Amino acid sequence: MIDSARLESIVSEAGRIAHGLWPGAGNALRSWDKSPNNPVSEADIAVDTFLKRELGALLPAAGWLSEETADDPARLGRDLIWLVDPVDGTRDFIRGRSGWAVSVALISAGRPLIGILSAPARGEIWQAVAGQGAWRNGQRLVASTRSEFPGSRVPAVSLPKTDSDLVTVDQPNSIALRIAMVAADEADLVATLRWGFEWDIAAAGMIAREAGAAVTDAYGNKLDYNKRDPRAFGVLACAPLIHDAAVARLAPRAAELDA
Repeated sequence: MIDSARLESIVSEAGRIAHGLWPGAGNALRSWDKSPNNPVSEADIAVDTFLKRELGALLPAAGWLSEETADDPARLGRDLIWLVDPVDGTRDFIRGRSGWAVSVALISAGRPLIGILSAPARGEIWQAVAGQGAWRNGQRLVASTRSEFPGSRVPAVSLPKTDSDLVTVDQPNSIALRIAMVAADEADLVATLRWGFEWDIAAAGMIAREAGAAVTDAYGNKLDYNKRDPRAFGVLACAPLIHDAAVARLAPRAAELDA
């Protein structure tokens, strides 16, 4: 089996590389748009290069899929694959805010085996191994156990009137950190209604699930990884007892947006 201590060390070092370029620590940073409203920075590239080299050396048999690397279809023939977002929450990163993380997951046969988030600006390392629970900074995580949908805590700046029965809490730009908040019982519900990529959610979804949360796509279906098209429509992470109510709330919106 993989050397988990070495893996954690690699991901932590990736976090330090990013932090060393983060404007919030007083550093100058080069950034640009890959496409309209799709920012990237030199930190994304530096972390991607480092992780591709180090994770490739750690587990040569594994394929690779990352936000900042051209997709190689050869990954589809691999049982094991690394799913990487070098800096999830790039907008917060560029603005010098702390709501970003390095996200790394190891996938086997379409299912996460290991998930790690390094969020050095917040002094956090999150990790989970299949069947072994989830942890933040060495403390075991127990996800939200909320049973009533109204009053659920949602990481958001604001909510539409149709969701006025929910409660907003702090929203990091990183979707991975928002999902991790459910794992840490700091939020009850995180949902997106758009096409998103596997690398955004694999590690955090693993952490939330190992902490006891329900994690699905926006329709309530299980999430698969290392697909030919590495996207899913929406993600839903929440307390298990409010999952059905969340799916019901989202269903008409999902049907309209996914039409």
